[in-house]
Amino acid sequence: MAAEHDEVPLNAIRVFVTIAREGSVTRAATALGTTQSSVSRYLAVLQEYFGTDLVQRRGRQSELTEFGRLFVNTVAEPLDTVCFTAKRMRRRSGPGANRIVVRTSLSTFAYSFLIPNPEAFSAEKGGLIVDVISSLSPPTSSDNFDVLITRYLSVIEPADDWEIYNEQLVCVGSPNHMAGKTLSTVRSMPILNITSRPDILPTWNLSAKDIKSGARYDHNYLALPAVITGRCLLVAPEITVSDLVREGVLHVIPGSRTPSGMQYRAYAVDRSDNPEIAREFCRWVARLCRRTAIREAA
Repeated sequence: MAAEHDEVPLNAIRVFVTIAREGSVTRAATALGTTQSSVSRYLAVLQEYFGTDLVQRRGRQSELTEFGRLFVNTVAEPLDTVCFTAKRMRRRSGPGANRIVVRTSLSTFAYSFLIPNPEAFSAEKGGLIVDVISSLSPPTSSDNFDVLITRYLSVIEPADDWEIYNEQLVCVGSPNHMAGKTLSTVRSMPILNITSRPDILPTWNLSAKDIKSGARYDHNYLALPAVITGRCLLVAPEITVSDLVREGVLHVIPGSRTPSGMQYRAYAVDRSDNPEIAREFCRWVARLCRRTAIREAA
């Protein structure tokens, strides 16, 4: 039996809370990235400390005892607060101290604008490494990222956020096929279908019967090679094709520029290992987008 003044077994409490949440020792071991025997040992330590069972077997299933339910209901939320606060306030000094992870739901924005530009920011920060990952799924507080850049998602945890771009759409095509053409061209040339994009046709007072439907792609970055080389059109965010237009690779059809109503935002989550760097990155992206938008409108 444990002595009355034994230290509280905090690691065992954390493991027990995980057992309660996962519903079994096996699933708790998976969630914690450890072995079942290790989880069982921690459970035994805590039960010895209390002098009573916390879990009881029901056939192949494990259930909390009344004492176990009372204890986990009391400590689970405060434990979450402790873990969250510790993560938020931690400052790394190892290899991860000069690295941030940027998550985005805007794959073409990342491909054509975000990834080609951070060299200057990295240089300012002594060679900071900017990892970029893309996902259309809503982020969770357990996902590993420092910055979220999105058009229609948001975070459900503490974060500072910046408006970085009010999206403008343009219709582009190959210069060889677009010379001298006007917006009426959209009635005679196929427009590539992008399944991740909202429908732009109503802003031009056009309906589906007014256009020719072209090939279908998941994202604009997959459609860019097709519009560059083929006799087809693409409706895309202006910021993602601005470099190609400036270099003469694509041509914007006059009169096609229109706001989509979508706003890009950048979020720096409080739990980031490098919160100040994450905020600086968001401010830097906002400035870069602002300069690009001014150049596009000129």
